[in-house]
Amino acid sequence: MLTLKKTSFLALISTVLLASGCASIVNDKTQKVNVMTSNGSKVTGTVDGKSFEAPGIVELTRAKQDKIFLADGDNCTKQTLATKKVDMMFYGNVISGGAYGSTTDYVTDKMWSYDDHIMISCK
Repeated sequence: MLTLKKTSFLALISTVLLASGCASIVNDKTQKVNVMTSNGSKVTGTVDGKSFEAPGIVELTRAKQDKIFLADGDNCTKQTLATKKVDMMFYGNVISGGAYGSTTDYVTDKMWSYDDHIMISCK
């Protein structure tokens, strides 16, 4: 027989697990990152074949590979790496969704994320 405390505890655990969702549902296919320059100057370039301007917000498509920001001009580092990492939502899905949910996150690339802030070094 379940007591009120046990029932409340089970309800709380169920709510947490269900609310955690999975990266496939919670994450968009893209992620917005804030790209800055070390000296505050403006710089243009490309990432994933798309133009960007920094400082500014750049939308990156989530993928299994790192992103390389290629800066134009002579005052800034030519290449800045944005390394991929596993998004925290993926771990919640491993717990709540098991193999099925985590496989979905992997196949859709929504399990990946990048740092929210990317710094391009400039003179």
